[in-house]
Amino acid sequence: MTKQFQNYINGEFVPSQGNKFFENKNPSHKDEILGEFPKSDISDVDAAVSAAKQAQPEWEKVTSPQRGKILFKIAELMEQKKDEIAKAIVKEMAKPLGSAQGDVQSGIDLCRYMAGEGRRLFGQTTSSELAERTAQTRRVPVGVCALITPWNAPMAAIAWKVFPAIIAGNTVILKPSKDTPETANFLAEILHEAELPKGVFNLVHGTGSEVGDPLVQHKDVDLVSFTGSTEVGIRINEICASRLASVSLEMGGKNAVLVLDDADVDTAVDAVVSGAFSLAGQRCSSTSRVIVQDSVYTEFMDKLTSKTKSLKVGPAEGEGVDVIPVINEQQYKDISGAIENAKTAGIECVVGGEALSGGAYDEGYYISPTIFVDVPQSSALWRKEIFGPVLAVARCSSFEQGIDMVNDSDFGLISSVFTSDVTKAQKAMDMVQTGVCYINAPTFGSEVHLPFGGLKLSGNGHREPGAGSIDVFTEWQTVYIDYSGEVQNSQTVTKK
Repeated sequence: MTKQFQNYINGEFVPSQGNKFFENKNPSHKDEILGEFPKSDISDVDAAVSAAKQAQPEWEKVTSPQRGKILFKIAELMEQKKDEIAKAIVKEMAKPLGSAQGDVQSGIDLCRYMAGEGRRLFGQTTSSELAERTAQTRRVPVGVCALITPWNAPMAAIAWKVFPAIIAGNTVILKPSKDTPETANFLAEILHEAELPKGVFNLVHGTGSEVGDPLVQHKDVDLVSFTGSTEVGIRINEICASRLASVSLEMGGKNAVLVLDDADVDTAVDAVVSGAFSLAGQRCSSTSRVIVQDSVYTEFMDKLTSKTKSLKVGPAEGEGVDVIPVINEQQYKDISGAIENAKTAGIECVVGGEALSGGAYDEGYYISPTIFVDVPQSSALWRKEIFGPVLAVARCSSFEQGIDMVNDSDFGLISSVFTSDVTKAQKAMDMVQTGVCYINAPTFGSEVHLPFGGLKLSGNGHREPGAGSIDVFTEWQTVYIDYSGEVQNSQTVTKK
């Protein structure tokens, strides 16, 4: 019998009020049902928000070092269950075991980092303009936070929202992706075991329209933190702006790698293959575009095509698998459609370019790693995020032209430049229009103690991992203490 899971509201696992369910499927074996999860609605959202709102004032009174002690306990429990969680991620996201373990470890590391931040929620003490008066600032929580997370980093993406929010004294409602709900349930079980006070963390499963929209629109939600598509992020921003709620957005990318004529070509090829095709290109940090300087173009492409053709496509649990299936049928259709549109537009495909079928491939949603060359900068293939194993390649004649092509995008998440010239490397860092820049490395995500996020349509300026996430989940309060015994005003001019 298929296992049925529940929401987690006010410290208890509870069924959805409508008692409806959706199926969680294994992308590697699409007929395998991993569990049934609550298909929640607005009544469940209301219950979770009410619990969070009621719990927040008392949670705020708990000192941040004490909150940190709870997070340290949570990290230890996560460590104990690391392999169990990773095996669940292998099934529900089709992530290879090593990558799944890294995903969980990222969550553990982030939890410990934020536990330490419990002793570093510093304000400032400064001089007042007036005598016998002190002036200081301190951080206060935002309040009730709705956290909407993606499926492609099911534990890491949840961790970098949940743990900064609660260490800062907020309470949260998590709406995880319906494609990776079991990972979120593991975290709820761990927080329950760690005796996090009731109502501080709440978990509501469901769709974007039935759970996400009511959360974003809810009058008692003070902040919405969202990671996902740019289209959805823009709509969330508009809704939050209409009611003056805070919003933190980490959205799409069309990340470019620039390979200059003095680069180590072999290293650049390895980095591009890894950046473009690991996890089937289903990362916001995946390499989508490559710009290669003319004099090394032929060598680079010969090695790139050869290495890409050698990649093994298969199920997440398969031995030596390099490219996994895509997450679901809709993504499969969207990616396949983008490939066909590029072919119809006359863009040359030199590797892959087809869905895979037959044998084990019929069990999942498999698309071959695909490379298009001489891609026009005006094309959809160059400009739109595909979120699949599809790479667009173009040439440049100079360093300056290459940088211009990197920046020729509506997105500005990650860039990478391969060069052995330290001057060009430094200039590239100054010139690229991205929130993250790599030199001689793949376009991967962030380390937990550093900020991650993008410019342009890749985000709205906030950074969640690292200490920068504290800025998202706190407000500043300024405090004056006057001991002069008089009524003073720094903005009033006193005549002498």
